[in-house]
Amino acid sequence: MSNKKEEKSAAAQLKEKLFLNRKNGCLKVSEEDIRKSDEFCEEYKNFLNNGKIEREAVEYAVATAEKAGFTEYDRTKTYQPGDRVYVNNRGKAVMLAVIGKNGTHNGVRLGIAHIDSPRLDLKPNPVYEKNNLAFFKTHYYGGIKKYQWPTVPLALHGVVILKDGSSITVNIGDNDDEPCFCVTDLLPHLAVEQMSSVMKKAFNGEHLNVLIGSRPFSKDEESEIVKLNILNILFEKYGIVEEDFLSADLTLVPAFKARDLGFDRSMIGAYGHDDKVCAYPALMAAIDTKLPESTVITVLTDREEIGSDGNTGMKSTYMVDFVEDLAKADGEEVRHVMAKSTCLSADVNAAYDPTYASAFEANNSSYINNGAVITKYTGSGGKYSTSDASAEYMAKIRKILDDANVLWQTGELGKVDGGGGGTIAKFVANLNADVVDLGVPVLSMHAPMEVVSKLDVYMTYRALYEFYINEE
Repeated sequence: MSNKKEEKSAAAQLKEKLFLNRKNGCLKVSEEDIRKSDEFCEEYKNFLNNGKIEREAVEYAVATAEKAGFTEYDRTKTYQPGDRVYVNNRGKAVMLAVIGKNGTHNGVRLGIAHIDSPRLDLKPNPVYEKNNLAFFKTHYYGGIKKYQWPTVPLALHGVVILKDGSSITVNIGDNDDEPCFCVTDLLPHLAVEQMSSVMKKAFNGEHLNVLIGSRPFSKDEESEIVKLNILNILFEKYGIVEEDFLSADLTLVPAFKARDLGFDRSMIGAYGHDDKVCAYPALMAAIDTKLPESTVITVLTDREEIGSDGNTGMKSTYMVDFVEDLAKADGEEVRHVMAKSTCLSADVNAAYDPTYASAFEANNSSYINNGAVITKYTGSGGKYSTSDASAEYMAKIRKILDDANVLWQTGELGKVDGGGGGTIAKFVANLNADVVDLGVPVLSMHAPMEVVSKLDVYMTYRALYEFYINEE
């Protein structure tokens, strides 16, 4: 009997040495880490509640950065190691840089997350009346399951720019004393045809009409007097007329606030985790970086959910232009700087969901509470449309995280041929920089309410911070 026990002990020791440790991450970290995770996520929830759209997230980031000593970048000035600057790109993307001891000579450290999320945007001519009800016409933004959006309470966020250039901020529906809005749905008693349809056909984009009113302006025998009443309310509150919607960025987002989830309060349920759950850790990692070896640049970008096109997305040149300005100040060429640069593309991955286990491959999935997830490649099918980080770069990131005792894991985006998706990593790789995705595993990704673990959020912050301050 004693020999068998010794054999088991030896086998157990060898397994510990050779196998991946797949036990729950909460069992691997200290109580202090759990406490810090909970504390870190209190302000993260505030960020979610006050940054539901990219403009609001930029405002929050700039205000936070200025409090921490960041100033607006001026390319005519000379900056010294430790100086902290930011660039606000049209109010929809922002970059924060901490000048390093070596400047850009050895490349820069990039941490990039996106601050846009799936939502319902208003069409340019959105207000209409039908059968005595007033609605907004919408055009959904990003990849959504359309059936998830009817009957969800919605809030209206964004800006209206008048012809004189003045800006009107719109934010209504989140507070308990404000009205909210919703997309209606068909009652089950009459939904036999709808429920027997293929899901993609049962709900289409033109059905995502948002109910905004039902009372007429007066008892006059005029047409569209419910619409008239709504436009009159908007005029009295904001001073806008129907034509002003043509120069507006207005969007409808879930009206509920971020909340602790579970009896143990270990998770957060909220709208917009993808990708603000990586943007906030990236922001705070930048704030906490004081005097790095190489210049550190945190980019909070826009448009990722629709392909990163546009002048505030990662296909734009705005980030490279900024790096070029910094490089010129150091007497460097931007192409040489980018070739020596490294990046963490801070983006989420799909957490393994046992309810839908058939969509995942268990050995190569990320799990709630197992820390920040490194995603070597995304794409679809045969690794189509992805950058695929090199083994050498993966080894460097492993070492940084392990040396700092950061809890991390790896994961793919579901089963091969099960679907797929992408991140901005490939656009950074196309600039000749080393890059890999690192972020938070998310349950119910792209739904009106997504779920993350507080421990994973905190470990993503720690991973980005250690990446910023550690130089090989």
